[in-house]
Order: sequence, then C-alpha cells, then structure tokens
Amino acid sequence: MHRILWIVSAVALVVVMVGAVVVPDDPEEPPGDGCPPRDTRVTAPYAVTGYWVIPRADRCVTRSMVESIRGIGGDTLITFGPRFAVGSDPDCVIDGRPCAEVPGTRVRQVYSYTTSEEFGKGMLRCPGLDRRVVVGERIFYRLSLAASCTDPEHDLVIVSTDGDGIGHLMTEASAYGMTVFPGLPAAPQREGKPWEPDLDHIDALNAFTARVLADYRQRFQAMTAFGGVYQSFELAMRARSDTDPIIALYAAQHEVVAAALPGKKLVVSPYIDGRRGRGFPPEQTEEGLADIASTRAGLPMAVAVQDGRGTGKVPVHGEHETGAVVAPRLAPVVGQVTYEQGYYGSTREFMAAAARRVPDGVELWANVEGFEPTPVAGECGRVDPLPLRGRTTKARLDQQVMAVAPYSTKIISYGWEPFFTCRDRSGAPTLADGIAQGWQQPIIVNAYPKEMNGRPGVLVEGYNLRGGTLRFGDAAVAQEWHAGGRLESAWAPYTPSAPWTAITATNAAGHTSTSPYVMPGQS
Repeated sequence: MHRILWIVSAVALVVVMVGAVVVPDDPEEPPGDGCPPRDTRVTAPYAVTGYWVIPRADRCVTRSMVESIRGIGGDTLITFGPRFAVGSDPDCVIDGRPCAEVPGTRVRQVYSYTTSEEFGKGMLRCPGLDRRVVVGERIFYRLSLAASCTDPEHDLVIVSTDGDGIGHLMTEASAYGMTVFPGLPAAPQREGKPWEPDLDHIDALNAFTARVLADYRQRFQAMTAFGGVYQSFELAMRARSDTDPIIALYAAQHEVVAAALPGKKLVVSPYIDGRRGRGFPPEQTEEGLADIASTRAGLPMAVAVQDGRGTGKVPVHGEHETGAVVAPRLAPVVGQVTYEQGYYGSTREFMAAAARRVPDGVELWANVEGFEPTPVAGECGRVDPLPLRGRTTKARLDQQVMAVAPYSTKIISYGWEPFFTCRDRSGAPTLADGIAQGWQQPIIVNAYPKEMNGRPGVLVEGYNLRGGTLRFGDAAVAQEWHAGGRLESAWAPYTPSAPWTAITATNAAGHTSTSPYVMPGQS
C-alpha cells in the first residue's frame, strides 16, 4: 500500500472549534514568512493520532497541512523514504556534462534519488566532486559514496529535489508540538521481484543512509519534532526464514541508524494478509513481530501493524459475524463469500496474536488504513499510482479503531492525502471534516461482565464514554461509574442473557456510537 506520489483532489481545513491550546517547544518563525499565523489548538481530538504525509516544498502548504492534522488530535507525522535507485538522472548537468561524468575520476556505479528535501553543506565533502547545482526549478546534488575523496574509484548518487519539504515539516511540527519520522532511503528492488530488496547494492545504500542521517543529526537534532526514522521497505508480519532478504536489509540499515542516531526511534509498518490461500493465519504474527524486533540494533522500535481493511486483505468483523457474507466493499477482493470462507481471521484476531508477546524495546502500534479497496462511482480517492483506492467514512474508521485499540499503544493511519482530504464534489465534506464534526461520538473497543459493589453489570472500554447511557440491545441503562485513562471505562448495571449482546453508548453530550460493540454471552 505504501506509495509516494498520487493525485490529490483537495487539501481540507478542519472545522475550527474551541479547544485546548498546545504550547510549542520551539520558538515561532520570525514574522513576515508569508504564511498565515499558526493556530495550534486541538479542537477535535480523535483516536487516530498519526498520519503518513507528503513533504511539500511550499512552507505555507506545509503549515496548513500540519495545522489540519493537529486540529483533529494528530501528534505524529511520517514520510516515505524515496527509492535509492540504480541509474543516473539525465536532467542533471554540470559544466555542460552529465552529472554522472566526472573528468579525471573513475565512476564505477551511479545511483539516483528523488526527494523532497535540501541537504546541508556538510553533505558536500569532496571539493569538485560533490556538487550542488540548480537546473531550472530543480536542485541537484552529486555525491560520492567513496570512503575517501582520494579513492581511485567512486560510486555516485545524483539527488534531485524541488525544495526543502522535510525541513519545512520539521519546523512546523516543532511549532505545533508534534513528532516527525522521515523515511529512510528505500532499498533498490530486485528485478522481477520488486517485493524484495536488491542486496547487491546494500553497501552503497548504507553509505548513503549514513550520509543522510549525519545531515539530519546536524540540522534536526535540536528540533523537538525529530523523533527518529521510518523504515520504508515493506514486509509481511509473518514467520520469516533465516535467510529472508528483507530482514537482512533491516538489520544492516538499522545498524547504520543506531550508529548515526543513538536513542532515536525506528518505526516499521508491516502488513498482515488474512486471505485464505494467499495470506497467513493470525498465529504467525507473533513470530513475525519477533523477527522484525531482532533488527532494531538496540534502538527503541514501534511496529505499526497495517490493519488490512483498506486493502481488503483482512476484515474487521466481530466474532458473531464469521458466517455472514463479507461487506460489499470487500467482495471485489475475496468474492461473494462469508468471512470464514474468505479469511483466516479478523484484524482483532491478528492484533491479539501480535500482542501476546511484544518483545522488549518494542511498542505495538496499529496503522488503520484510511481508504477502501476499490472506488465506487462518484467517489474521490487515489487515482495514481495503481491500484485505485476509494475513500472511506468516519464510521468505518471507528470500526477499525474498535478492532485495534485494545492491543495497540498508539493508532496511526495511512494516509492523509488524498484519503482524508479529497472531496467527492465541490463543497462536499472530506473525511477529515467528518472526524472534526463527529469526534465526540463514543467508540466502544471492549466490554465484559463485571460486578461492582455486589451488583452484576457490564464494563465497557473506549473513547468519549463519560456520562449518559449504555444500550444493551433494546435496553438503555444509565451509567453509574466512569474512569479516565488512555482508554476510558464506564459501567452500568445489566445482566446479559443472549448469546450476543450489541452495545452502544450515548454520552453526556448526546453523541452516540456509530457502530455497536457485540459482546459474547458467558458460557
């Protein structure tokens, strides 16, 4: 699912409401930068608190994007690392020659790297060989990867950029009290097997990664937003072989990160695939998590499991629905079958299996996919690159939160643009607008019978539960107890009698759950 480029239908501004003020750790930019003043208020805090974003060369566009995300409770921004690719960029010309040609220097291999950042002066180490040039509206860097400038043979990287998107993102995120994880350079892909890295180029990749991270350390170390880096090369979170090439890539590149940025966090987002015949059962996620954790090189790591609902690889149905026909938006992926026929398990089962034994030094996060497997007529979404993806709804996103929240310490989402910002038509609300308008709706993520003061009842856990009533089927019962925390808790006196009990909440502000939580009866 990870991609860098797509067509964006629109960029939304979140509805402004009265809320808490976030005091930035870093000083404001000097007046006169040409952008509107910052509004750091969190006006509609939602359960999803991080998003993948596209770095922008325009500082004002960056500010607007960061402000919109912060307004709905986002505190984490992640970018994809550009592909470190074999081959030169023909548009790069220095002194009338292609950048890959250096008079008097033997060039062994040339790589290209198209990014959204401007590097510092420290990247230019070898006089005459390392160069920064401007060609039209593009900036190029020619960098040698040799251990010494006097080496007889050099590997070169031709870097192209349209501006300092990463730098703007770091500056704005620091001012808004947020954290950024820029993507590591992504490994070259094997010809004919693009899902695997080409390890023949691992030494060059690691040398370039070290240069980029040294530049980050110099430019961003003092910025509060710089939290670490994101590993961009994808893998499935299942049992891996001892010679798995992606694990080998992770281990090698993460050693470079540990040396350059000690103490910074690594973020990885593996996918799960529960489709029968093509995927794997939930039991494999525990071993997959352990294999990924083994590459962290002593650094803290967050493993943000892709929940699979957006791609249709894993459903978010409840236990009571295993025999039901799959949701209409999943049928194009697995056919008109039941959940049990189409899948090994649900997102909740995969997350529960992963959470059984989280390795030391690792946080288990969840990446809820904020899109649909395919678009329907009149629906905005991603139109490039393929496959096409459609936009989803806030109610569907609530269901994903219900599936992952009991097992993850943080919920993030792929991806802000275009899925949270596009409009089906001019003036229509975006998904971000839907969150801003419905953020107070309760979300129940867990429920179980519990006695209090000798009285039978049901305790529910989730978000925005304070006050009001819990509805068990047709019976509405007033809450008698509430507690805060990462997940709130609420209790009401009730004795379930049915095999399954659908539970919704209506809080004191009058907002009601968009989807019921279905609790199994006690055997």
